[in-house]
Amino acid sequence: PVIPCVVSQWSVWSGCAEPCKKTYRVRRRHVIQEPRNGGEACPPLEEKAGCVEYWTQQGTECKQSLIPALITTGGFGKARKKRAAADGNERAGYCVEFQLVAITPACLQSHHSYTRWMQYLREGHTVCVECQHPALDSRSLHCYGDGSGSKKNQLLHWQAVGNPQCKGTWKRIRQLDTCSCPSVHSFLFI
Repeated sequence: PVIPCVVSQWSVWSGCAEPCKKTYRVRRRHVIQEPRNGGEACPPLEEKAGCVEYWTQQGTECKQSLIPALITTGGFGKARKKRAAADGNERAGYCVEFQLVAITPACLQSHHSYTRWMQYLREGHTVCVECQHPALDSRSLHCYGDGSGSKKNQLLHWQAVGNPQCKGTWKRIRQLDTCSCPSVHSFLFI
């Protein structure tokens, strides 16, 4: 008789192949019954999927260059500061200057009132992004995606809040402990 291939269920997904890198994870299954007499061949026995692990095997946080920065208009910070001042435990923040390298066309196509600020994002411009409470992580004392620990001229990723299609890359120029961002090119980590 014709006997088709029979395989097991998929295993659980493995962890990421390497921590702190864009890599892959794997799941496998095995052959229970080989095909015979012209039976249906076995399907693939291994699948891979994209994966990023933000913690090392020792439990320490990876360098922040892996995490895309989420940004919004600097004007949002005024309302945020009023709310934070009410609870009295606001930590001092900082600013980071970046040079915009690449921007998706979707940033210029944002016509809603809450996304108009995205039209100020231009390739080659220097922007200033403020890290303030509550985006300022109390353990690491930085904002996710701020590029701390990145190499000089390393391309880092950012994404605009309010339009997920508006994203791009930038290079970290420097960190400023005292913020004096110009209003037009002033943004905020979320």
